[in-house]
Amino acid sequence: MKHREQALDILAEISGTPRAEISPEQDLVADLGIDSPKALKLLVELEDRLEIEISDEDAARMTRVGDILDHLAATA
Repeated sequence: MKHREQALDILAEISGTPRAEISPEQDLVADLGIDSPKALKLLVELEDRLEIEISDEDAARMTRVGDILDHLAATA
């Protein structure tokens, strides 16, 4: 669960959305305003802080907050 909490913190920082308002069903682009530059920063921050690697294919499939959390749970 540590990765989940860190990922939510990172999402809050990059999106500017309060952490308490972020939920798994939210769309990264439509709900959190994660555009291409922010998406790249999100990917880099997740990899660096969580000490993981996310393939380009996996990253492309992550369109919702829940997709990120599911990926982290599957790789933990």
